[in-house]
Amino acid sequence: MGHFLSKNGYSLKKKSRKLRKKKRRRNCFLQGPCMLCFIVHGTSGSVEDDWPFESAVAAASKLAERYVSLNSPEECAKFLLSPGELAVWEGQGRSLLSALPAKLIGPPALFCAVDYSEMVCKRKCAELQRSTPRKQPRCAFQEAMENGEERGDSRCLLPSLPSSSSSSCPLEEDGSGAGRHTDAGSAATSSSSSCCCQLSQNESSEEAKSAESTDTSHINQLPSSILLKVFSHLSVKERCLGASLVCKYWRDLCLDFQFWKQIDLSGLQQVKDDLLVKIASRRQNVTEINISDCRNVQDHGVCSLASNCPGLIKYTAYRCKQLSDESLCTVAIHCPLLQKVHVGNQDKLTDHALKLLGEHCRELKDVHFGQCYSISDEGLVALAQGCSKLQRIYMQENKLVTDKSVQAFAENCPDLQFVGFMGCSVTSQGVIHLTRLQHLSSLDLRHISELNNETVMEVVRKCRNLTSLNLCLNWTINDRCVEIIAKEGRSLKELYLVSCKITDHALISIGQYSSTIETVDAGWCKEITDQGATQIARSSKSLRYLGLMRCDKVNEETVERLVLQYPHIVFSTVMQDCKRTLERAYQMGWSPNTSTAS
Repeated sequence: MGHFLSKNGYSLKKKSRKLRKKKRRRNCFLQGPCMLCFIVHGTSGSVEDDWPFESAVAAASKLAERYVSLNSPEECAKFLLSPGELAVWEGQGRSLLSALPAKLIGPPALFCAVDYSEMVCKRKCAELQRSTPRKQPRCAFQEAMENGEERGDSRCLLPSLPSSSSSSCPLEEDGSGAGRHTDAGSAATSSSSSCCCQLSQNESSEEAKSAESTDTSHINQLPSSILLKVFSHLSVKERCLGASLVCKYWRDLCLDFQFWKQIDLSGLQQVKDDLLVKIASRRQNVTEINISDCRNVQDHGVCSLASNCPGLIKYTAYRCKQLSDESLCTVAIHCPLLQKVHVGNQDKLTDHALKLLGEHCRELKDVHFGQCYSISDEGLVALAQGCSKLQRIYMQENKLVTDKSVQAFAENCPDLQFVGFMGCSVTSQGVIHLTRLQHLSSLDLRHISELNNETVMEVVRKCRNLTSLNLCLNWTINDRCVEIIAKEGRSLKELYLVSCKITDHALISIGQYSSTIETVDAGWCKEITDQGATQIARSSKSLRYLGLMRCDKVNEETVERLVLQYPHIVFSTVMQDCKRTLERAYQMGWSPNTSTAS
C-alpha cells in the first residue's frame, strides 16, 4: 500500500511545513517501488481540493476494493492496469483515502509535488535488485515489468500486499485523528533506515564489482596483441568468413597487415584476377602468396600482384596450367628479393622465365620445377649460374634435363642441401658430380634408368652429412650396394628401397652395420621373406619403421608376432595399414553401419 503505511505519523499541518522547507525520504513497507508511490508523490494539490467528477471517484474506489481483496503475491502480479485505469489512479489519487477501508488507513497521508526522479521508494529487502530512478514508476515484480516492456504492453503491475511481519508497526491514533509514533517505533524507524542505507551501499558496491568483473572477463578486453596471436592460427578463409563477421573490432583486427603478409589461397576456385588486383592495391607488404590449384587465376592477376608487391619472398603456384611464361617473368623482374619459387606442373613454362630468375633474383634458395616439360638444360644452367645461394632444387619427369644441369648445380651452388632429379634423363656420369656438395643432406634419385651401384656408393662415402637417400624404382640396386650404404652412411636415417633388386641379406646388413637408420622401406621387393624381416627387427637398435608392402613372401602371422614383440617398430603391410586406419576412424567417433554391412 506504499506510503499509506508510512512510519512518519506527524500531523498534517506540521509535516507539510517541514516538507516545504526540506524534502524528506520516506520508507515504504512494500518490497520495492510501486504504483502507489507514483500516486502519493504525484503533482496533486492539497487534501481539501474538491473533485468535480464523481464517476472517476467511483472508478478509483472500485480499483481500491479490488486491490484490497488481493491476498498473495501471485494475485498482485496478475493485477494489471489498463491505460484508462492508470489515468484514473493518477487523476483521482487523493480520493483513494475515502475509498479504502478504514482499517487500512493509518495516519493521514501527505501529498506534495515531487519530481519524477524521486518516485522510487526505499527498499526494505536486500535480496531485490537495485533499480535506478526512472520517469515512470517501477513495480516490485521487475521481471514481469521487463517482460511487459519487451511486449510493448502499456499496463503496469501493482505490488503485493505487505505481510504481517513487514506491516506490523506500532501505530497509534489519537482523538484528533493524527497518529503518533511511540518511542519504540522511533527507534525501530532509525534502526531500519540505517540498515537500509547499509544494504543499499553494500549492494551498490557489489553491483559495481560485478560490472567490473563482467567487463574485464569479455574477450575484447584482452590486449590486441593477444587477439592477433589467436587469429594468426586461423586460415584466410576462417578469418574472412568467420572471425571478421563477429564485430567491427574483430574485423579491424582481421585486416591487420601481418595477416596479409602470408596469403594462402590454394584450392579456392572462386579466386579470380580481380581479388589479386585488390590485394595488390591495398596490401603492398605481401611477402608470401600461394595460388596452387586456383584454376581461374590468369596471368593478369599474378602480374598485378607482382608489380605492386616488390617485397615478395615466396611464390607458390602448383598445377596452375593456365598460367604462361608471362606471370613468372613479371615475378622475376619486380620481385628481386624472391627466395622460393614452386611452380610445379605448369606446361607453358619455358627457359625464358628461368633465365630472368637467374638475372634478377640473386637471393633465390628454393626452386621446384617438377613436371614442367618445356624446361631444358639451357634454362637450368642459367639459373644455376645466376643463383649461387640455392639450397633446394627439385625436378620431376623433366625429360629435357640431363647430366649437364646436374653438373651446373654441383659446380655453381655449393650450399645445396636437397637435390631431386626423379625420372629425369640423368645418368651416373651426372650424379657423380654431386660428391662435391659437402652440405648435401637429402638426395632423391628415384627412377634413374642408368644409375649404377658404384656411383651410389661413392656419393654415400663422400657426402658425410647425408641423412635421407631415396633409390626407389632403380632395378640395378642390389644387396652389395645396400651393405656399403649401411656401413658408410654414418648420418643416414632414411633409406627407401621400393622395387629394388634386394633380398633378405640387405635387411640383415642394415640391422647389423647401421646404428643410425630409423626408416627402411623395402616394399614390392619380392625376394624379402620372414627371415629378413625378423633379423632386422631383432638386431637393429635404431629402427622405427619397416615397410613390407606387397612383400608376398612375408607371412602375415609373422608380422603379427613381430608387432607384439617389438612395439616400438611400425610394420607396414596391407593388413597392418588397414588396422591402423580403422583404429584412427574409431578414435574419431566412426562406427560401422550394421544395416549396410548386413
